[in-house]
Amino acid sequence: MGFKCGIVGLPNVGKSTLFNALTQTAAAQAANYPFCTIEPNVGDVAVPDPRLDKLAEIGKSAEIIPTRITFVDIAGLVRGASKGEGLGNQFLANIREVDAVAHVLRCFEDDDITHVENRIDPVGDAETVETELMLADLESLEKRIKPLEKKANSGEKEAKEQVALMTKAITLLREGKPARMADLTPEERGPYAQLALLTGKPVLYVCNVDEGSAATGNKFSAAVEAMAKAQGAGTVTISCRIEEEVAQLPSGEREEFLSSLDLEEPGLNRLIRAGYALLGLLTFFTVGPKEARAWTVTKGSKAPQAAGVIHTDFEHGFIRAETIAFADFVANNGEAGARDAGKFRLEGKEYVVQDGDVMHFRFNA
Repeated sequence: MGFKCGIVGLPNVGKSTLFNALTQTAAAQAANYPFCTIEPNVGDVAVPDPRLDKLAEIGKSAEIIPTRITFVDIAGLVRGASKGEGLGNQFLANIREVDAVAHVLRCFEDDDITHVENRIDPVGDAETVETELMLADLESLEKRIKPLEKKANSGEKEAKEQVALMTKAITLLREGKPARMADLTPEERGPYAQLALLTGKPVLYVCNVDEGSAATGNKFSAAVEAMAKAQGAGTVTISCRIEEEVAQLPSGEREEFLSSLDLEEPGLNRLIRAGYALLGLLTFFTVGPKEARAWTVTKGSKAPQAAGVIHTDFEHGFIRAETIAFADFVANNGEAGARDAGKFRLEGKEYVVQDGDVMHFRFNA
């Protein structure tokens, strides 16, 4: 299990360039004109995790299987998209299908690349796109709530609960605030998510800077970071052009190239980590002679849920989880050493999985 992240933004901000770099393909047509992407491009990439390589080395695993992340390159939104301007309706529908939104913002100056509104103002660009998504959400909710209100007034419990949640979202949207800012109880979060609101999805702002600002950022990315902090959102600063170059280099040359730019790693790594934090995800591992494999669950998941990610039968027949923390597995050179050192644990149904756990599940068939 990974997650599906939609790459959105105005035209010509670097979305398709980023997508090409992330997926190391040329599947998305990167061109200097609006709407060069007329269908969402979808690409799966492996989640880079050096811990997995280390576990495979210790476990003498024949195969390494990382967890994966799906990126969806969604064509550029423009002012009026909520009313169908540009290719708005199609793209709004595409955004509904993703788990989180990576909002690419142009944080560089370049006279050769046209800006759809003839300005360099990433905060203003973010507000333009957010406004269109909020308008689309508001219109959708106002249509959906009317028939439910009749049912609620007649005493139908489920309708009352849905109306209450929709009202929370409508109140925020009418105040010019995205639906994700709703104050929800733990019990409300699931039903609220099922409303499938565009502005209810977690947002990560991706500041696309010039090559010279990739390591330090610039005044534009600083403004975005301030905006994101006020919203409680995350940010990542990268140069899409650099990422595209890195993706085309042989693996042996990438580290040297990045080092020459004072960068420690590709932007992909930082983008994925930020995405994981955004959605509250963590990684656990299984290790054996056949394969070392990474798996993803949400934070707070218990051992049977983690077992179910591997196979539903594991969850239904769960007995216990044999568990070793990553650091203990490495420090003791594998499972046998961890057992001898007293670091091998038997965990039951209430155990909350921790990031980096090396696990083996016992279950009834």
